[in-house]
Amino acid sequence: MSLQTVLVVDDERDIRELLTITLGRMDLQVDAVGTVGEAKRALAERSYDLCFTDMRLPDGTGHEVIELIAEQHPDTPVAMITAYGNVDAAVSALKAGAFDFVSKPVDIQMLRRLVRTALKLAEEKRGEGGASAGGGSSDRLIGDSAVMQQVRATIAKLARNQAPVYIAGESGVGKELVARLIHEQGPRASGPFVPVNCGAIPTELMESEFFGHKRGSFTGAASDKEGLFQAANGGTLFLDEVAELPLHMQVKLLRAIQEKAVRPIGAREEVPVDVRILSATHKNLAALVEQGQFRQDLFYRINVIELRVPPLRERRGDVPLLAAHILRQLAAKSGMAPGRLLPAAQQALDEYDFPGNVRELENVLERAMAMSDGETIDAADLMLPQRAPRPAFDAGVAVAAPVPAAAEAVSPAAPGSGVALEDYISNLERTAIMKALEESRYNKTAAAKKLGITFRALRYKLKKLGID
Repeated sequence: MSLQTVLVVDDERDIRELLTITLGRMDLQVDAVGTVGEAKRALAERSYDLCFTDMRLPDGTGHEVIELIAEQHPDTPVAMITAYGNVDAAVSALKAGAFDFVSKPVDIQMLRRLVRTALKLAEEKRGEGGASAGGGSSDRLIGDSAVMQQVRATIAKLARNQAPVYIAGESGVGKELVARLIHEQGPRASGPFVPVNCGAIPTELMESEFFGHKRGSFTGAASDKEGLFQAANGGTLFLDEVAELPLHMQVKLLRAIQEKAVRPIGAREEVPVDVRILSATHKNLAALVEQGQFRQDLFYRINVIELRVPPLRERRGDVPLLAAHILRQLAAKSGMAPGRLLPAAQQALDEYDFPGNVRELENVLERAMAMSDGETIDAADLMLPQRAPRPAFDAGVAVAAPVPAAAEAVSPAAPGSGVALEDYISNLERTAIMKALEESRYNKTAAAKKLGITFRALRYKLKKLGID
């Protein structure tokens, strides 16, 4: 079996020798050159399994090497060698098509991990013959619309490099699923996928959660604890709702990403970590940068490549497929036959805008299955909010969102007196439920019996009406 080959392009003899020795000990055959011209001649004579190239070379730049390999040897991953702390160069290289980057001075352990990941990627790509990685894993991303086909194609492409990806999209569109697919279809699939909701971590615990801590480093630190970066080592760290990070954590996160190392609280030395960063938020991150609420340098570091996941209203043709898929999942969980949408119900779904996107569709169908009689679901079972008339747009005039009804009994206004029928019925339900709860001393099981409904149905109505 022939040895795998690596091309090293760097004008510093020490770097060439270091990489040649290190890679040679990994049973790799290394060709080391010092100029763009020599690199072009080497690439004309043979194909390589991996390439390392410096950014600045005597007769050109590493970008020329990256572009040449992308054009003539698309299956060969390229890693850029950058000066310490040169984030701009690293980001530029990743955008040009580099697989990853390594900073000088070169950390040998980090280098070895990068090489193993890159060679695994190269083997997968050649074995596929150009097919999308990951087999049928993208089947969970339901939809045949043109925009979803494009999203799937982009995921397959992004899975093949290590560039940070920023996943943009409204709440409920499936950003975490997209992140999981990027992870599963890439060379890190065997490593951990660690999702973290940045908005759910208390500010005072963030540094410990992300970077870990040593025993005794602060009150309550009874033992060593690894952080999220260490937990994701060799895999992917997905930063959901990254816009919620406070500014002081943004600084620390930026350093961890660009130096590929973290320092646990109380530790004297940094710990190298090999992590791919994927991030997402439903907010407009670029606008937050302009407002000074999000650091521009971190924005450019995590937003090397942006992938937008479209809202459900932009792919209405996918709603029937999604609904059928969700109903099958609900049936599998409950052990019952899948619910069947009647034509009126399907039409109601097709016409609804779904401001909460796929997540709202899941909730609507789960509720309909709980409330419907039998296996069929009619339009009334969906209980979709009625469309409010669109107010005329007037520059400078803000239209307030409807205020939820208070969670207390009210005297329902009669229909026809300016109150929508749905609101009238909701008020009647609220009054009856509050009366039943009071008479049963807030025993929900007893209240459900009084109302002649199941405990499950009462729980749903309490949640819908905002009654605690």
